[in-house]
Amino acid sequence: MIRFGTSGWRAVMGEEFTFQNVRTVVQAIANILHQKFPNEKISVVVNYDTRFLSERFAFEAAKVFSHNQIHVFLSDRDAPSQAQAVQIIKRKLHAGINFTASFNPPEYNGLKYNVESGAPALPEETDRIEAEIQSLQGSSAFCPFYPRVEFIEKIDLQSDYLAYIQDKVDFNLIRRSGIKIAVDLLFGTSREYLDEILEENQISFEEIHGYIDPYFGGITPSCTEENLGELKSLILEQQCHFGVATDADGDRFGILDEKGNFVEQNLVLALLLDYFVTEKGWKGGVARSIATTHFIDRIARKYDLPLFKTKVGFKFLADLFLKNQIIFGGEESACLVIKDHLPEKDGIMAGLLVAEMLAAKGGSLSQQIEGLFEKYGNLEGEHRDVPLTAEREKRLKRLIKKPPRKLGGREILNIETIDGLKLDFDGDDWCLLRLSGTVPLIRCYAEAGTEAELARLIKSGLELLG
Repeated sequence: MIRFGTSGWRAVMGEEFTFQNVRTVVQAIANILHQKFPNEKISVVVNYDTRFLSERFAFEAAKVFSHNQIHVFLSDRDAPSQAQAVQIIKRKLHAGINFTASFNPPEYNGLKYNVESGAPALPEETDRIEAEIQSLQGSSAFCPFYPRVEFIEKIDLQSDYLAYIQDKVDFNLIRRSGIKIAVDLLFGTSREYLDEILEENQISFEEIHGYIDPYFGGITPSCTEENLGELKSLILEQQCHFGVATDADGDRFGILDEKGNFVEQNLVLALLLDYFVTEKGWKGGVARSIATTHFIDRIARKYDLPLFKTKVGFKFLADLFLKNQIIFGGEESACLVIKDHLPEKDGIMAGLLVAEMLAAKGGSLSQQIEGLFEKYGNLEGEHRDVPLTAEREKRLKRLIKKPPRKLGGREILNIETIDGLKLDFDGDDWCLLRLSGTVPLIRCYAEAGTEAELARLIKSGLELLG
């Protein structure tokens, strides 16, 4: 059964992700759009990443939409997810779909669905699409051989996106600071986006992997420490001040410091929030997902900022953003939303903001991390994954219904069950068990003031699953 997970529908190509299934999903979306916007001339944008067959899937979607008399603005090349969001907002479109499996391995593809606000669809919207897909499955798949060309228009997403972010980053400050940036485009859609805007603003940078490779150099196009070894070498060889990588669809980020050390995304989020509040004077609500660092909580407490907690999934942060309830939202999986920007993840913007922060505050990135610990105290974080089995799923459901009173000999102060089971302890220590929304895994997250306590919480959390 086709399901929309934490971030769209993802599956292995040739197994569940087939042309027939793509046509069914797109037809279901077309039906929902006609129900949602009766008597309107519906327009959508269709985008895609650098994966094998993504461009073909995008054109197939355009053909299906065209036969439903839906006007399609089809990207003229692979483009980042956030560039699609700009088009939805600028052109006042009814929706957007993007063929990408984000950071999943090369054999995967996927479809992300964004609504008329430019934000990822919330569950109530994707639930309707899933129900419509079920009603269509089993019938003969609609297979248009020719497009209705009067309903398809190719457009450039790059120029509008780069113009959109130009005034949102202090490029003059970055240029004057003399910062040199190492850039790893990871064979993805940020090619001629991130490097282009740096070049246009005369920022010194060195780049790697700025070309298409559907196999992503033999790795997953994910900004993890193990995938950024070449970026580390580039930083050291070219004496760069820091490094930034973006994933396949450009919406997530990875940061390395001046020594080539990987900076956990949770720390990047905390650094940026502290910068926005202390240097730029931002005030307002802040949000984090239930699996994200409690550094956000500490900063919110220190500056008396309202704190919101959400389920895992950027769409929930985007919903708070659209309701004007937050100025900042972060998720540990390298997702960021900030005021006056987009209701969509943006790895390019995150990397540029790190450069601005370094230029504004001075010192190296490693020094700024040390300053964060001195100011807010230490927190060590980690997560482990275990394969999902029927027995483990039953155990987790039982634990959610009847949580333990203690874990690892420690008193549990607070229990949250909005997304799995989260156990809070004193000192901002915590442990979370939840089902992954994208792969058949149970994830165990924890954060603690010391490495020893972190290891104890992870071990005790996994033991609950048997």
